[in-house]
Amino acid sequence: MNQGIAKHFTFPQLLKFAFPSIVMMIFTSMYSIVDGFFVSRFVGSDALSAVNIVYPLLGVILAVGIMLATGGSAVVAIKMGEGRQKEANGDFSLITVTGVLIGIVLSVVSFIFLEPLVRLLGADERLLAYCMDYLRILLIFAPASVLQFLFQSFFVAAGRPNLGLGLSIGAGVFNMIFDYVFIVIFNMGIAGAALATAGGYCIPALGGILFFFWNRKGLCFGALSRRLSVLGRSMLNGSSEMVSNLASSVTTFLFNIYMMKFAGPDGVAAITAVLYSQFLMSALFIGFSMGVAPVISYNYGAGNISFLKKILGRCIGFILATSGVLLIVFLAGANGISSMFFKQGSEVWALAAHGLRLFCLSILFAGLNIFASALFTALGDGKVSAGISFSRTLLFTALGIVGMASVLGIDGIWLAVPLAEFLTIFVVAFCSRKLKRVYLTKRTEISEGNR
Repeated sequence: MNQGIAKHFTFPQLLKFAFPSIVMMIFTSMYSIVDGFFVSRFVGSDALSAVNIVYPLLGVILAVGIMLATGGSAVVAIKMGEGRQKEANGDFSLITVTGVLIGIVLSVVSFIFLEPLVRLLGADERLLAYCMDYLRILLIFAPASVLQFLFQSFFVAAGRPNLGLGLSIGAGVFNMIFDYVFIVIFNMGIAGAALATAGGYCIPALGGILFFFWNRKGLCFGALSRRLSVLGRSMLNGSSEMVSNLASSVTTFLFNIYMMKFAGPDGVAAITAVLYSQFLMSALFIGFSMGVAPVISYNYGAGNISFLKKILGRCIGFILATSGVLLIVFLAGANGISSMFFKQGSEVWALAAHGLRLFCLSILFAGLNIFASALFTALGDGKVSAGISFSRTLLFTALGIVGMASVLGIDGIWLAVPLAEFLTIFVVAFCSRKLKRVYLTKRTEISEGNR
Protein backbone atom coordinates (compact mmCIF):
# COMPACT_ATOMS: atom_id res chain seq x y z
CA MET A 1 0.00 0.00 0.00
CA ASN A 2 1.36 3.42 -0.89
CA GLN A 3 1.57 5.44 2.29
CA GLY A 4 2.76 9.02 2.47
CA ILE A 5 5.37 8.08 5.07
CA ALA A 6 6.66 5.03 3.18
CA LYS A 7 8.85 6.84 0.63
CA HIS A 8 12.63 7.00 0.97
CA PHE A 9 13.05 10.69 1.89
CA THR A 10 16.03 12.88 1.18
CA PHE A 11 16.50 15.46 3.95
CA PRO A 12 14.99 18.32 1.88
CA GLN A 13 12.00 16.07 1.20
CA LEU A 14 11.76 15.18 4.89
CA LEU A 15 11.93 18.86 5.81
CA LYS A 16 9.18 19.59 3.27
CA PHE A 17 7.11 16.75 4.75
CA ALA A 18 7.63 18.12 8.28
CA PHE A 19 6.99 21.72 7.20
CA PRO A 20 3.20 21.63 7.75
CA SER A 21 3.73 20.38 11.32
CA ILE A 22 6.31 23.12 11.93
CA VAL A 23 4.00 25.83 10.62
CA MET A 24 1.09 24.32 12.52
CA MET A 25 2.93 24.51 15.84
CA ILE A 26 4.28 28.00 15.17
CA PHE A 27 0.80 29.13 14.19
CA THR A 28 -0.68 27.54 17.31
CA SER A 29 1.84 29.38 19.49
CA MET A 30 1.21 32.61 17.59
CA TYR A 31 -2.50 32.59 18.27
CA SER A 32 -1.75 31.86 21.92
CA ILE A 33 0.32 35.04 21.88
CA VAL A 34 -2.55 36.89 20.19
CA ASP A 35 -4.81 35.65 23.01
CA GLY A 36 -2.39 37.13 25.51
CA PHE A 37 -2.23 40.39 23.56
CA PHE A 38 -6.00 40.92 23.56
CA VAL A 39 -6.41 39.88 27.19
CA SER A 40 -3.59 42.10 28.41
CA ARG A 41 -4.38 45.12 26.25
CA PHE A 42 -8.19 45.13 26.45
CA VAL A 43 -9.00 43.37 29.73
CA GLY A 44 -5.95 44.08 31.85
CA SER A 45 -2.75 42.60 33.26
CA ASP A 46 -4.72 40.99 36.11
CA ALA A 47 -6.70 39.03 33.53
CA LEU A 48 -3.43 37.93 31.88
CA SER A 49 -2.20 36.80 35.30
CA ALA A 50 -5.42 34.82 35.76
CA VAL A 51 -4.85 32.98 32.47
CA ASN A 52 -1.49 31.81 33.78
CA ILE A 53 -2.87 30.97 37.22
CA VAL A 54 -5.33 28.45 35.75
CA TYR A 55 -2.95 27.06 33.14
CA PRO A 56 -1.78 24.15 35.34
CA LEU A 57 -5.30 22.71 35.40
CA LEU A 58 -5.77 23.11 31.65
CA GLY A 59 -2.30 21.64 31.23
CA VAL A 60 -3.50 18.33 32.66
CA ILE A 61 -6.11 18.02 29.90
CA LEU A 62 -3.55 19.12 27.34
CA ALA A 63 -1.14 16.46 28.63
CA VAL A 64 -3.70 13.69 28.07
CA GLY A 65 -4.24 14.71 24.46
CA ILE A 66 -0.54 14.97 23.67
CA MET A 67 0.27 11.70 25.46
CA LEU A 68 -2.26 9.75 23.41
CA ALA A 69 -1.36 11.64 20.23
CA THR A 70 2.40 11.13 20.28
CA GLY A 71 2.44 7.71 21.91
CA GLY A 72 -0.51 6.40 19.94
CA SER A 73 0.68 7.70 16.57
CA ALA A 74 4.03 5.97 17.05
CA VAL A 75 2.32 2.65 17.87
CA VAL A 76 -0.03 2.99 14.91
CA ALA A 77 2.69 4.12 12.46
CA ILE A 78 4.92 1.17 13.40
CA LYS A 79 2.04 -1.22 12.62
CA MET A 80 1.44 0.55 9.33
CA GLY A 81 5.14 0.09 8.52
CA GLU A 82 4.79 -3.61 9.29
CA GLY A 83 1.85 -3.87 6.87
CA ARG A 84 -0.82 -4.37 9.57
CA GLN A 85 -3.21 -1.66 8.36
CA LYS A 86 -6.44 -3.13 9.73
CA GLU A 87 -4.98 -3.42 13.23
CA ALA A 88 -3.65 0.13 12.94
CA ASN A 89 -7.14 1.44 12.11
CA GLY A 90 -8.75 -0.38 15.03
CA ASP A 91 -6.09 0.81 17.46
CA PHE A 92 -6.45 4.38 16.22
CA SER A 93 -10.22 4.23 16.80
CA LEU A 94 -9.76 2.90 20.34
CA ILE A 95 -7.22 5.62 21.15
CA THR A 96 -9.57 8.33 19.85
CA VAL A 97 -12.60 7.13 21.85
CA THR A 98 -10.46 6.81 24.98
CA GLY A 99 -9.18 10.37 24.56
CA VAL A 100 -12.72 11.75 24.36
CA LEU A 101 -13.86 9.81 27.44
CA ILE A 102 -10.87 10.96 29.50
CA GLY A 103 -11.54 14.55 28.43
CA ILE A 104 -15.16 14.29 29.62
CA VAL A 105 -14.18 12.81 32.99
CA LEU A 106 -11.54 15.47 33.64
CA SER A 107 -13.99 18.20 32.70
CA VAL A 108 -16.74 16.94 35.03
CA VAL A 109 -14.40 16.44 38.00
CA SER A 110 -12.89 19.91 37.51
CA PHE A 111 -16.35 21.52 37.41
CA ILE A 112 -17.33 19.88 40.69
CA PHE A 113 -14.27 21.23 42.52
CA LEU A 114 -13.73 24.37 40.45
CA GLU A 115 -13.42 27.09 43.10
CA PRO A 116 -11.24 25.07 45.51
CA LEU A 117 -8.97 24.13 42.60
CA VAL A 118 -8.63 27.73 41.49
CA ARG A 119 -7.78 28.89 45.00
CA LEU A 120 -5.28 26.04 45.35
CA LEU A 121 -3.55 27.26 42.18
CA GLY A 122 -2.90 30.62 43.84
CA ALA A 123 -5.82 32.85 42.87
CA ASP A 124 -6.66 35.53 45.42
CA GLU A 125 -9.89 37.54 45.60
CA ARG A 126 -8.50 39.97 43.03
CA LEU A 127 -8.05 37.23 40.41
CA LEU A 128 -10.71 34.68 41.41
CA ALA A 129 -13.56 35.92 39.19
CA TYR A 130 -11.29 36.11 36.14
CA CYS A 131 -10.09 32.55 36.72
CA MET A 132 -13.57 31.12 37.19
CA ASP A 133 -15.01 32.84 34.09
CA TYR A 134 -12.15 31.62 31.92
CA LEU A 135 -12.09 28.03 33.17
CA ARG A 136 -15.83 27.33 33.03
CA ILE A 137 -15.94 27.81 29.27
CA LEU A 138 -12.75 25.94 28.40
CA LEU A 139 -13.68 22.94 30.55
CA ILE A 140 -16.90 22.47 28.55
CA PHE A 141 -14.76 22.05 25.44
CA ALA A 142 -12.14 19.78 27.01
CA PRO A 143 -12.97 16.75 24.77
CA ALA A 144 -12.55 18.92 21.66
CA SER A 145 -9.18 20.06 23.00
CA VAL A 146 -8.04 16.44 23.36
CA LEU A 147 -9.21 15.60 19.83
CA GLN A 148 -7.37 18.60 18.41
CA PHE A 149 -4.01 17.29 19.60
CA LEU A 150 -4.84 13.69 18.73
CA PHE A 151 -5.63 14.53 15.13
CA GLN A 152 -2.60 16.79 14.71
CA SER A 153 -0.34 13.75 15.09
CA PHE A 154 -2.57 11.24 13.30
CA PHE A 155 -2.92 13.47 10.22
CA VAL A 156 0.85 13.11 9.83
CA ALA A 157 0.69 9.34 10.34
CA ALA A 158 -2.02 9.23 7.67
CA GLY A 159 0.32 11.03 5.27
CA ARG A 160 -1.89 14.17 5.25
CA PRO A 161 0.09 16.78 7.18
CA ASN A 162 -1.19 19.56 4.92
CA LEU A 163 -4.76 18.85 5.99
CA GLY A 164 -3.73 19.13 9.63
CA LEU A 165 -1.98 22.39 8.82
CA GLY A 166 -5.02 23.80 7.05
CA LEU A 167 -7.33 22.97 9.95
CA SER A 168 -4.87 24.43 12.47
CA ILE A 169 -4.61 27.64 10.48
CA GLY A 170 -8.41 27.75 10.34
CA ALA A 171 -8.53 27.32 14.12
CA GLY A 172 -5.96 30.05 14.61
CA VAL A 173 -7.71 32.51 12.30
CA PHE A 174 -11.01 31.83 14.08
CA ASN A 175 -9.35 32.42 17.44
CA MET A 176 -7.70 35.66 16.37
CA ILE A 177 -10.81 37.11 14.73
CA PHE A 178 -13.15 36.20 17.56
CA ASP A 179 -10.72 37.42 20.21
CA TYR A 180 -11.30 40.83 18.66
CA VAL A 181 -15.05 40.31 18.19
CA PHE A 182 -15.78 38.95 21.68
CA ILE A 183 -13.32 41.07 23.68
CA VAL A 184 -13.20 44.41 21.85
CA ILE A 185 -16.59 44.67 20.09
CA PHE A 186 -18.86 42.72 22.47
CA ASN A 187 -16.83 43.64 25.58
CA MET A 188 -17.10 40.09 26.97
CA GLY A 189 -13.80 40.30 28.83
CA ILE A 190 -11.87 37.16 29.66
CA ALA A 191 -14.91 34.98 28.89
CA GLY A 192 -14.66 36.21 25.30
CA ALA A 193 -11.05 35.03 25.12
CA ALA A 194 -12.13 31.61 26.39
CA LEU A 195 -14.94 31.36 23.82
CA ALA A 196 -12.58 32.26 20.98
CA THR A 197 -10.07 29.63 22.12
CA ALA A 198 -12.76 26.98 22.53
CA GLY A 199 -14.14 27.68 19.07
CA GLY A 200 -10.64 27.19 17.71
CA TYR A 201 -10.46 23.75 19.35
CA CYS A 202 -13.57 22.63 17.48
CA ILE A 203 -12.31 23.24 13.95
CA PRO A 204 -9.53 20.58 13.85
CA ALA A 205 -11.59 18.30 16.11
CA LEU A 206 -14.62 18.26 13.77
CA GLY A 207 -12.43 18.27 10.66
CA GLY A 208 -10.54 15.23 11.93
CA ILE A 209 -13.72 13.32 12.74
CA LEU A 210 -15.07 13.90 9.23
CA PHE A 211 -11.80 13.01 7.50
CA PHE A 212 -11.14 9.78 9.36
CA PHE A 213 -14.74 8.64 8.94
CA TRP A 214 -14.66 9.13 5.16
CA ASN A 215 -11.03 8.34 4.36
CA ARG A 216 -10.56 4.80 3.06
CA LYS A 217 -7.03 5.04 1.68
CA GLY A 218 -4.77 4.33 4.62
CA LEU A 219 -5.48 5.36 8.20
CA CYS A 220 -9.15 5.73 9.08
CA PHE A 221 -11.70 4.84 11.74
CA GLY A 222 -12.37 1.12 11.79
CA ALA A 223 -13.84 -1.55 14.04
CA LEU A 224 -12.93 -0.63 17.60
CA SER A 225 -9.92 -2.62 18.72
CA ARG A 226 -10.37 -4.90 21.73
CA ARG A 227 -6.63 -4.93 22.41
CA LEU A 228 -6.65 -2.77 25.53
CA SER A 229 -2.91 -3.33 25.81
CA VAL A 230 -2.64 -0.83 22.95
CA LEU A 231 -3.80 1.90 25.32
CA GLY A 232 -1.15 0.91 27.84
CA ARG A 233 1.58 0.99 25.18
CA SER A 234 0.35 4.30 23.80
CA MET A 235 0.21 5.89 27.23
CA LEU A 236 3.62 4.54 28.19
CA ASN A 237 5.13 5.51 24.87
CA GLY A 238 3.65 8.99 25.06
CA SER A 239 4.46 9.38 28.74
CA SER A 240 7.42 11.63 27.97
CA GLU A 241 5.18 14.17 26.27
CA MET A 242 2.65 13.83 29.08
CA VAL A 243 5.47 14.37 31.59
CA SER A 244 6.53 17.49 29.67
CA ASN A 245 3.06 19.00 29.86
CA LEU A 246 2.31 17.97 33.43
CA ALA A 247 5.72 19.30 34.35
CA SER A 248 4.82 22.54 32.59
CA SER A 249 1.78 22.76 34.86
CA VAL A 250 3.89 22.22 37.96
CA THR A 251 6.62 24.64 36.92
CA THR A 252 4.07 27.27 35.88
CA PHE A 253 2.60 26.96 39.37
CA LEU A 254 6.08 27.45 40.88
CA PHE A 255 6.78 30.39 38.58
CA ASN A 256 3.53 32.01 39.66
CA ILE A 257 4.19 31.48 43.38
CA TYR A 258 7.75 32.82 43.27
CA MET A 259 6.93 35.72 40.95
CA MET A 260 4.09 36.71 43.26
CA LYS A 261 6.59 36.64 46.12
CA PHE A 262 9.23 38.79 44.40
CA ALA A 263 7.18 41.09 42.15
CA GLY A 264 3.47 40.63 42.91
CA PRO A 265 0.82 40.50 40.15
CA ASP A 266 3.16 42.35 37.76
CA GLY A 267 5.64 39.49 38.13
CA VAL A 268 2.97 36.93 37.28
CA ALA A 269 1.92 38.97 34.25
CA ALA A 270 5.56 39.26 33.11
CA ILE A 271 6.28 35.54 33.41
CA THR A 272 3.03 34.86 31.54
CA ALA A 273 4.23 36.93 28.59
CA VAL A 274 7.63 35.23 28.64
CA LEU A 275 6.06 31.76 28.79
CA TYR A 276 3.90 32.66 25.80
CA SER A 277 7.11 33.57 24.01
CA GLN A 278 8.64 30.25 25.05
CA PHE A 279 5.81 28.48 23.20
CA LEU A 280 7.00 30.26 20.08
CA MET A 281 10.65 29.39 20.81
CA SER A 282 9.83 25.72 21.16
CA ALA A 283 7.19 25.51 18.45
CA LEU A 284 9.61 25.05 15.57
CA PHE A 285 11.42 22.19 17.32
CA ILE A 286 8.23 20.51 18.49
CA GLY A 287 6.68 20.83 15.04
CA PHE A 288 9.80 19.49 13.33
CA SER A 289 9.93 16.55 15.75
CA MET A 290 6.22 15.82 15.29
CA GLY A 291 6.64 15.96 11.53
CA VAL A 292 9.57 13.57 11.28
CA ALA A 293 8.51 11.18 14.08
CA PRO A 294 6.03 9.08 12.03
CA VAL A 295 8.64 8.72 9.27
CA ILE A 296 11.18 7.50 11.82
CA SER A 297 8.63 5.10 13.34
CA TYR A 298 7.63 3.72 9.93
CA ASN A 299 11.20 3.14 8.76
CA TYR A 300 12.16 1.64 12.10
CA GLY A 301 9.23 -0.77 11.82
CA ALA A 302 10.27 -1.56 8.23
CA GLY A 303 13.92 -2.13 9.25
CA ASN A 304 15.36 0.72 7.15
CA ILE A 305 18.14 1.50 9.62
CA SER A 306 20.66 2.79 7.10
CA PHE A 307 18.16 5.52 6.22
CA LEU A 308 17.66 6.38 9.89
CA LYS A 309 21.41 6.70 10.54
CA LYS A 310 21.81 9.13 7.66
CA ILE A 311 18.77 11.24 8.39
CA LEU A 312 19.41 11.64 12.14
CA GLY A 313 22.67 13.46 11.51
CA ARG A 314 20.92 15.86 9.14
CA CYS A 315 18.17 16.50 11.68
CA ILE A 316 20.68 17.37 14.39
CA GLY A 317 22.52 19.78 12.08
CA PHE A 318 19.25 21.50 11.20
CA ILE A 319 18.33 21.89 14.88
CA LEU A 320 21.72 23.36 15.85
CA ALA A 321 21.65 25.92 13.05
CA THR A 322 18.06 26.91 13.82
CA SER A 323 18.84 27.28 17.54
CA GLY A 324 21.53 29.86 16.81
CA VAL A 325 19.26 31.91 14.56
CA LEU A 326 16.37 31.87 17.04
CA LEU A 327 18.60 32.97 19.91
CA ILE A 328 19.73 36.05 17.96
CA VAL A 329 16.15 36.90 16.99
CA PHE A 330 14.82 36.73 20.55
CA LEU A 331 17.74 38.61 22.08
CA ALA A 332 17.32 41.41 19.56
CA GLY A 333 13.52 41.46 19.75
CA ALA A 334 12.95 41.25 23.51
CA ASN A 335 11.69 44.84 23.82
CA GLY A 336 9.33 44.46 20.90
CA ILE A 337 7.89 41.20 22.18
CA SER A 338 7.29 42.74 25.60
CA SER A 339 5.55 45.69 23.91
CA MET A 340 2.99 43.29 22.44
CA PHE A 341 1.63 42.70 25.93
CA PHE A 342 2.43 45.79 27.98
CA LYS A 343 2.74 49.56 27.54
CA GLN A 344 6.31 50.40 26.59
CA GLY A 345 8.19 52.02 29.45
CA SER A 346 5.99 50.58 32.21
CA GLU A 347 7.49 48.57 35.05
CA VAL A 348 5.89 45.31 33.92
CA TRP A 349 7.17 45.93 30.36
CA ALA A 350 10.74 46.39 31.58
CA LEU A 351 10.47 43.32 33.81
CA ALA A 352 9.25 41.12 30.95
CA ALA A 353 11.86 42.39 28.45
CA HIS A 354 14.73 41.80 30.89
CA GLY A 355 13.39 38.38 31.79
CA LEU A 356 13.03 37.33 28.16
CA ARG A 357 16.69 38.14 27.44
CA LEU A 358 17.76 35.75 30.19
CA PHE A 359 15.08 33.14 29.60
CA CYS A 360 15.75 32.78 25.86
CA LEU A 361 19.25 31.39 26.51
CA SER A 362 17.43 28.07 26.87
CA ILE A 363 17.10 27.98 23.06
CA LEU A 364 20.74 26.90 22.80
CA PHE A 365 19.89 23.47 24.22
CA ALA A 366 16.10 23.08 24.04
CA GLY A 367 15.95 22.01 20.40
CA LEU A 368 18.25 19.02 20.82
CA ASN A 369 16.47 17.97 24.02
CA ILE A 370 13.02 18.17 22.43
CA PHE A 371 14.15 16.21 19.38
CA ALA A 372 15.89 13.54 21.49
CA SER A 373 12.74 12.95 23.53
CA ALA A 374 10.58 12.74 20.40
CA LEU A 375 13.09 10.38 18.76
CA PHE A 376 12.84 7.78 21.52
CA THR A 377 9.05 8.08 21.45
CA ALA A 378 9.13 7.42 17.71
CA LEU A 379 11.25 4.32 18.34
CA GLY A 380 8.70 3.04 20.85
CA ASP A 381 10.86 3.63 23.95
CA GLY A 382 8.64 5.75 26.14
CA LYS A 383 10.73 5.18 29.26
CA VAL A 384 13.86 6.84 27.92
CA SER A 385 11.83 9.59 26.31
CA ALA A 386 10.01 10.23 29.60
CA GLY A 387 13.32 10.37 31.44
CA ILE A 388 14.59 13.10 29.13
CA SER A 389 11.35 15.07 29.39
CA PHE A 390 11.16 14.65 33.16
CA SER A 391 14.69 15.97 33.51
CA ARG A 392 14.26 19.09 31.40
CA THR A 393 10.69 20.11 32.18
CA LEU A 394 10.28 19.19 35.84
CA LEU A 395 13.28 17.98 37.83
CA PHE A 396 15.93 20.48 36.76
CA THR A 397 13.47 23.35 36.21
CA ALA A 398 11.82 22.99 39.63
CA LEU A 399 15.20 22.73 41.33
CA GLY A 400 16.36 25.76 39.37
CA ILE A 401 13.37 27.90 40.34
CA VAL A 402 13.62 27.07 44.03
CA GLY A 403 17.43 27.01 44.27
CA MET A 404 18.40 29.91 42.03
CA ALA A 405 15.64 32.20 43.30
CA SER A 406 17.11 31.88 46.79
CA VAL A 407 20.56 32.87 45.47
CA LEU A 408 19.91 35.35 42.64
CA GLY A 409 16.38 36.51 43.42
CA ILE A 410 14.19 37.25 40.41
CA ASP A 411 17.06 36.75 37.94
CA GLY A 412 17.40 33.23 39.29
CA ILE A 413 13.80 32.57 38.29
CA TRP A 414 14.47 33.74 34.72
CA LEU A 415 17.59 31.55 34.48
CA ALA A 416 15.98 28.38 35.84
CA VAL A 417 14.90 27.07 32.41
CA PRO A 418 18.25 27.76 30.65
CA LEU A 419 19.96 25.86 33.48
CA ALA A 420 17.52 22.97 33.15
CA GLU A 421 18.04 22.68 29.39
CA PHE A 422 21.83 22.77 29.82
CA LEU A 423 21.81 19.99 32.42
CA THR A 424 19.47 17.88 30.28
CA ILE A 425 22.05 17.83 27.46
CA PHE A 426 24.13 15.50 29.63
CA VAL A 427 21.12 13.19 30.08
CA VAL A 428 20.63 13.16 26.30
CA ALA A 429 24.33 12.37 25.75
CA PHE A 430 24.03 9.39 28.09
CA CYS A 431 20.85 8.13 26.41
CA SER A 432 22.38 8.46 22.93
CA ARG A 433 24.64 5.52 23.78
CA LYS A 434 21.51 3.35 24.05
CA LEU A 435 20.29 4.68 20.70
CA LYS A 436 23.41 3.40 18.94
CA ARG A 437 23.73 0.15 20.88
CA VAL A 438 20.12 -1.03 20.92
CA TYR A 439 18.22 0.55 18.05
CA LEU A 440 20.74 1.18 15.30
CA THR A 441 22.83 -1.97 15.86
CA LYS A 442 20.44 -4.73 16.91
CA ARG A 443 17.71 -3.65 14.48
CA THR A 444 20.28 -3.71 11.66
CA GLU A 445 21.19 -7.27 12.60
CA ILE A 446 17.51 -8.29 12.61
CA SER A 447 16.93 -6.59 9.26
CA GLU A 448 19.93 -8.33 7.68
CA GLY A 449 18.84 -11.66 9.13
CA ASN A 450 15.42 -11.33 7.49
CA ARG A 451 16.92 -10.85 4.01
